[in-house]
Amino acid sequence: QVQLVESGGGLVQPGGSLRLSCAASGSIFSINVMGWYRQAPGKQRELVAAINTAGSTNYADSVKGRFTISRDNAKNTVYLQMNSLNSEDTAVYYCNFKELNPPSYRNYWGQGTQVTVSS
Repeated sequence: QVQLVESGGGLVQPGGSLRLSCAASGSIFSINVMGWYRQAPGKQRELVAAINTAGSTNYADSVKGRFTISRDNAKNTVYLQMNSLNSEDTAVYYCNFKELNPPSYRNYWGQGTQVTVSS
């Protein structure tokens, strides 16, 4: 009952920047965590960054200082500002929405958006 629409992926040169957006719609539970995961070829899916309704954030070590996650609760939208991109950031990025509504804690996923860092 929650739909996630991602945008902002694409091709960028090393050192460049991209901003990903993910808008949630449907039956939105107000207490939730939104975040971004990524999966590179041959690699395990990993958490990139997450943010809860109150604004508390968590980042993967590999992106700390380069990426910034934020959200607009009124718009049910999460953003990922990615700076100083390098080739290791190339992956499919998936938006995630997790309801903090015991006992279900339902998870929803976006369709994925490709980020390619190459010259």
